[in-house]
Amino acid sequence: MLATGNPHKLEEFENLAQSGEPPLEVISADAIGGMPAVTEDGESFLENAGKKARALRIIAPRSLWVLADDSGLCVDALEGSPGVNSAHYAGPKGDSAANLAKMVEAMREVPAGRRGAHFVCVLVALGPGQEEKVFEGRCDGRLGFSPLGQGGFGYDPIFLPTGYEQSFARLAPAVKNQISHRARAWRKLTEYVRALEAGQG
Repeated sequence: MLATGNPHKLEEFENLAQSGEPPLEVISADAIGGMPAVTEDGESFLENAGKKARALRIIAPRSLWVLADDSGLCVDALEGSPGVNSAHYAGPKGDSAANLAKMVEAMREVPAGRRGAHFVCVLVALGPGQEEKVFEGRCDGRLGFSPLGQGGFGYDPIFLPTGYEQSFARLAPAVKNQISHRARAWRKLTEYVRALEAGQG
């Protein structure tokens, strides 16, 4: 059961679950009334993901694993910002369009050679017996000078992953699901699940 109220994240995880091995089912927190309110005031992705996972663990069916994601964009020229504050970069409302516009403006005068950035995703999985596992993924790249593409969400229109001239928002979902920070963290999760099934976990 995915600890998020963000429909875009839910869609990405559903796509990852359908395309990976072993096949896993991602269940929305909406199935039990929605994701509980969580104040994401942690100083790290791990801390915030843990808070969300533990909040949903309280009300989720005991037979299910609970999975929480915290992720963000870290920009070299901004000393790693917005980082854990990525969702609220332009203010507490978490407006994706405003966040993107603020990032474009903040980077306007930064030359091409100094526009390095990376996405980070930390997954916290809590098992029925309170087992806790952490999986992390990272995708390196750079920021474009203006948003390109209508796909994805958040900072996707301005982020160009290493090896590609297209933004995350212009890449086909199948490609993004191979190289994104979330995809890389998810692969580590599925490796753990395979080990469990093989009796090695």
